[in-house]
Amino acid sequence: IVFALLLINCPGTFAQKNETVTGYVFIDNNQNGIKDGNEEGIKNVAVSDQVNVVTTDVNGFYQLSNSGYGIVFISLPDGYTTKNFWQKANSNLSFALTKTKPVTSFSFIQASDTHISEKSLERMNRFRALVDSVNPSLVLITGDLVRDALRVSEKEATGYYDLFKNEIQKVKQPVWLVPGNHEIFGIERHLSLVSSKNPLYGRNMYRSYFGPDYYSFNYGGVHFIALNSLEFEDLWYYGSIDSVQLEWLKKDIALLSPSTPVVTFQHVPFFTGGMSISPYEPDGPGRTLEKEKGVIKFRHIVTNAQDVLAILKDRNYPLALAGHYHYQQKFSLEGVQTRFEQTAAVIGPSEEGVIKMPSGITLYKVINGKIDEGIFIWMDK
Repeated sequence: IVFALLLINCPGTFAQKNETVTGYVFIDNNQNGIKDGNEEGIKNVAVSDQVNVVTTDVNGFYQLSNSGYGIVFISLPDGYTTKNFWQKANSNLSFALTKTKPVTSFSFIQASDTHISEKSLERMNRFRALVDSVNPSLVLITGDLVRDALRVSEKEATGYYDLFKNEIQKVKQPVWLVPGNHEIFGIERHLSLVSSKNPLYGRNMYRSYFGPDYYSFNYGGVHFIALNSLEFEDLWYYGSIDSVQLEWLKKDIALLSPSTPVVTFQHVPFFTGGMSISPYEPDGPGRTLEKEKGVIKFRHIVTNAQDVLAILKDRNYPLALAGHYHYQQKFSLEGVQTRFEQTAAVIGPSEEGVIKMPSGITLYKVINGKIDEGIFIWMDK
């Protein structure tokens, strides 16, 4: 059975802002998706529209002023599963959950940069087989899901999105996604010929397919936070956590015990050695720096990484995961608890000069909230 947390909704437009949303988070005993009279609500579940965060009361009821992006989602609580953790905003939205056996030890895979197209389906088949052989509790995919949405037409971009959606539904384990730069639709308008007024422009195509581009969930005593590490101005993207997302992050972690382990996952990394390996050009899409409104931005690392780290500085924050560079990297600082790690690309091996880097995924094991060093698994051995 495919666990389709992220994949049950269809692309389309969203409800208007400023509409109050109410509903319940409840245990769906008969699995009909409707809160029946004898079904118990779940208290203290975080519900958000990517701007506001509220929690359910003792009856599982919430009320949310929808000022976000037309999406409402829950931070899935530990010990539960659901078929849809997000929905398009409406005046009444309830979330049906199923209770599961609590776990204190589990494993998860980080994969990245699938860059799906018809030509790369063999790589996806190989990826699924590898995931099945390991059988982790969950899978994180850190962006660049599709071959390209930046610089192609709406028809071509939605074709890649549809293909990825169809292929990822075949993964048997729970899958959690974040967008990469290749999911930002149409912004290189000189190539895509897409209007900035297109309703799917920018982040909206990703949201229409897969819901919130940043969110959180809980599993096995760990709080996982998905971040969108990309912003864009006019024609170009750059690495950044936007101000609305930073405020949401503060609200999200305010609900946690300080001892709860936090894992973040995103596409563009906070720190990397990759820029000293990759021959980025001074011009064009490969360049490292971008000036936006007179301010220099890094394109391939998060420009305001320190803002995120300041928010999380008093938290139990052992691991920050990212992709983007197509090869595994591990980055740490003496005296800093957080390990900054990137996995390789599913799409294939990478090569920079004489340095050859394999395609693969990283497997992590967690026991009582302690995350191990991870094992890199080659896809082509």
